[in-house]
Amino acid sequence: MKPNYDFSSARRNPYARRLKRQITIRLDADTVAYFVGLSKKTGIRYQTLINLYLRECAAAKKTLRLGWESEKGHAS
Repeated sequence: MKPNYDFSSARRNPYARRLKRQITIRLDADTVAYFVGLSKKTGIRYQTLINLYLRECAAAKKTLRLGWESEKGHAS
């Protein structure tokens, strides 16, 4: 290993914007089990599968319908 390195002619990583960011997220055990099972079938890490699914939701601009339903099935 050299004692010093010259980075004066270095350039920025062109893929730096696409780097992933580590976060902490709490998921239900059933949700994790689903993606772990899917991981075993596909050979793709379950964290990657979750990321792919969330990316697809974001790209499609999917939204959740939140609200309580009455006994008759109508939102209240």
